[in-house]
Amino acid sequence: MKKISKLVTRYHEVIAYLFWGVMTTLVNWVIYTIFVRLLGVGAQSVVRILGSNFATNIFWANVISWIGAVVFAFFTNKVRVFESRSFAPSVVLPEFFRFAGARVVTGLLESFLVPFLVGRGLNQTIFGIEGSIAKILVSVIVVILNYVFSKLLVFRKKKEA
Repeated sequence: MKKISKLVTRYHEVIAYLFWGVMTTLVNWVIYTIFVRLLGVGAQSVVRILGSNFATNIFWANVISWIGAVVFAFFTNKVRVFESRSFAPSVVLPEFFRFAGARVVTGLLESFLVPFLVGRGLNQTIFGIEGSIAKILVSVIVVILNYVFSKLLVFRKKKEA
């Protein structure tokens, strides 16, 4: 039991990030599912871009779900993962802009890569959600990149003198 406690203490940040990452992914997927269903599917939602089919309904569902997930993730990462407790404007605003900037990079990756993969045939449906396999694959890549960006660029600890 002591060994497990030491491991949890040692890897607290990674464990917390994974937990809140799963919660953020759930927020993303719930919003995504709602908007895929609201926006509908079908031939009218596909356009040709650079010789490939591009599912516009999937694109907009991804954009909207990404915005909701970023807001949720900022607060959970700030407080629960990287333990940046200050909400003073001089602290929280730069953190938020760095966080949002880093998430824009991975958000663009996700917003374009998922519909691109769906348009290329990776359009398997799980639990009635179109494009699930593409979304899962890209989500794994995005989670890893988001941790690296948050750790190195956003919530970096100040070195003590």
